[in-house]
Amino acid sequence: MSTWKIDIIGKKPKLKNPILIEGLPGIGNVGKVAIDFMIEELKAVPLYDLFSYTFPHSVFVKENNLVELPSIKIYYKKTKKKDFLLLAGDVQPIDEVSSYEFSEKVIDIAQQYHCKEIITLGGIGLQDIPKKPKVYCTGNTRTIINRYKKDTAINDKLYGVVGPIVGISGLLLGLSTKRKIEAISFLSETYGHPLYLGIKGAREILKILNKKLDLNIDIRKLSKEIDEIESEMVKRTKEFVEVSKQTAIKKLKSKFKEMDYIG
Repeated sequence: MSTWKIDIIGKKPKLKNPILIEGLPGIGNVGKVAIDFMIEELKAVPLYDLFSYTFPHSVFVKENNLVELPSIKIYYKKTKKKDFLLLAGDVQPIDEVSSYEFSEKVIDIAQQYHCKEIITLGGIGLQDIPKKPKVYCTGNTRTIINRYKKDTAINDKLYGVVGPIVGISGLLLGLSTKRKIEAISFLSETYGHPLYLGIKGAREILKILNKKLDLNIDIRKLSKEIDEIESEMVKRTKEFVEVSKQTAIKKLKSKFKEMDYIG
C-alpha cells in the first residue's frame, strides 16, 4: 500500500520532453529559494499535490494566525524553447523509506511526460558567509555535466568537498539512473547556520539555469533582497552568540561561587 496520495490539479497539459527541476528545503534552503523564485517569475501552473503521513508531524501558522499542513507540489511551465516540471514544497520526507518512495513517485510522473532530464538544487554549508558562493555540480553521466559546465562557472570537482548528498536532491540522481534519465545536481556554497537563508547561493544557481535553459527571468529582483536579509540574519546570529556567551559566563561565575563555599 502506497503512503503517498497524489492529486492532479486541473487538466493534464501536453508537454514536450520537459525538464524536471527539484528545489525542496535543505541546507540554507538554497534549492527552495531558487525554485520558488522560478515558479513566481515564470508564472508556473500547479499540476500535482503530493501528500503523505510521512511528512513532519507539524503545521505552519500563517500570517492570518490560522494553520495549514505542509505541502509539496509539482508545477509546469510551457515556453517556446523548453517545457518544465518544477518540484517545490515546504518539507522533505522524514525517513529513508519514504524518501525513496517519494523519489520513485516523482520519477514515475516525470516518465509519464517523457522527461529526459532531471535537475536537483541544493546547498553546501560553510562556517562563514561566502562573499561570492561557488557552484558545484555532479550527475549520473559525464555527458550532462559537460553540457552544463560549458560556458559557465561551475566546478565539477565535488569529490572531497561534500560527503553523501542526503535527501531527495541526491536520491533523484541515483534512482533516475535506473530509469535511464540523465540527472544533474547544482550545489551552491552557503552559510551553514540553521537560521540562514541562502539567497546568494540561490542567485548563483539561477544565473546558470537562466543562461543554459533560456528562462529569461529577472534575477535582479532577487539581488535586491539579499543585502537586507543577510544583514538581518547576521545581526540575529551575533545576538544569539552574545546571549549564549553571557549565559556561559553566568554559569561559570556560579560555579566559582560554589567552589568558594567548598573552600
